[in-house]
Formats: sequence, C-alpha cells, structure tokens
Amino acid sequence: MKVKAKKHLGQHFLKDTSICQRIVESISLEKSQNILEIGPGTGALTKWLIEEKKIQLLYLMDVDQESIAYLNQLYPELSERILFADFLRYDIDAFLENESFNVVGNFPYNISSQILFRCLDFKDRIPEIVGMFQREVAQRIAQGPGNKQYGILSVFMQAYYDIEYLFTVDEDVFDPPPKVKSGVIRCIRNTRKTLPCDEKLFKVVVKTAFNQRRKTMRNSLKSLLGTTVLPDKFSGERPEQCSVEDFIELTNLIESNRKA
Repeated sequence: MKVKAKKHLGQHFLKDTSICQRIVESISLEKSQNILEIGPGTGALTKWLIEEKKIQLLYLMDVDQESIAYLNQLYPELSERILFADFLRYDIDAFLENESFNVVGNFPYNISSQILFRCLDFKDRIPEIVGMFQREVAQRIAQGPGNKQYGILSVFMQAYYDIEYLFTVDEDVFDPPPKVKSGVIRCIRNTRKTLPCDEKLFKVVVKTAFNQRRKTMRNSLKSLLGTTVLPDKFSGERPEQCSVEDFIELTNLIESNRKA
C-alpha cells in the first residue's frame, strides 16, 4: 500500500532515516514518557519512536484516512492508539485524561503555527515539543528580541517554553521535496506556571503591538494605553525589541491604568 502525499494537507514525507533518528534522539523524555505524534504520514518517525524504550505510551494522530489505514497495516500493535483526528479540534482528554504528554512530529507546514497555539492551550500538560517546521517558522519561534523574525508566536511560546533551534534539514530528504528548507526545534516547558499579569490582556497587548510592528510601542499601543505614560525605555522601541518580561510590564501598566 502506497500513501500519496496530499498538497492540501501540506504533506511532505520524511525519507531520510538518519534525520528521523536524530529527531527522536532529541526528545529528552524527562518530564513525561507519553508521546503524541502529530501527522505521522507513512510512519518514518514512528519507527524510531517505537524503538525508544523510555516511551510508555505512543499515540499517532492524523487527518489523512489513507495514512491511518497504512499505519494500522504497518503497526497493528498500535491500532488502539492510532487516531483519525484533527489535533486542532480533538478532545485530548478522550484518550489522555489528566496525563502529561510530549508532542512530536514532522508538522504540516500549513498549520504548524496553529499546532503550537493549540499546544499552548495544554501547556501545563505538554512538557516538551520537538518538531519539524519550515525553517523560517522554526527560526521565528526560537528567535529572541531584537530580530525582525521575532513576533507574536515567539513571545507566546517563549513565555512558557525554553526553545532551542536544533538543526536545519535540506529539501531533498522529503517526498515530495518542499520548496523551502526545514528546521527542527525543541521546546521545554519552563518553570513559569502563570504570567504575573492578566494573561488575556497580555495576548491583546502582544497582538496589538505586532499588528503595527513598524510603529513604536507608544504609537502601536495607543488604543490600549489611554492616559498611561510609558516608561522612557519604551518610548522609541518597536515590538520586536521587547522581551516577554517587557510585554508583561506593559500589560500591568495598562491594567493599572484601567483600574484607576
């Protein structure tokens, strides 16, 4: 049985076993031994995940029925844990109630950012994420302030995870090859349980700032600031120059003004 890569699903199947092995070896498994592989496709990563003895429970999730049928045929011992489901909408408690789990995958590039936003919904149960992304997206997630690639997803992910860019992957190790290079990153949950500010307002502040990223913070946040006077350090700064801690400080300033 051959699985055909589907363009509308953003599928590019890994065919280099050394890359697959390297990705699996990058998983620390220190805080959870459960793995959810998203978008396993033809099972290139799955083969190495099955051989990793530290993994207790391995779940596979894909929206491609052809891939699901192929994986059931290839790994019948996993049949109860091969899920035809969409991670962006699926009720995780249906199979991992209250348990922690690591997320791993060669993620479909067209929804890779959405996958991370979904992971943030379960941040207290996902101690680690190891994944393949389009290189520019991987660099953006891992990039710190002061760089043009730094953006909304960078801030949201770095608020809760320590992120490391691991390595770059060339186009020719995929079938079909994508038109861009790929990058693998590892995200490890940090010690921050909650943000020391209103988290909903924090999201609004970050999104508002980056939606007008060419403007200074004073101008991009004008609609939220009201009569709040920004500290001098923010007067000429643009969003990409502000750290997670800076956005927390800004959120608290705006919240204090609203209460006043």
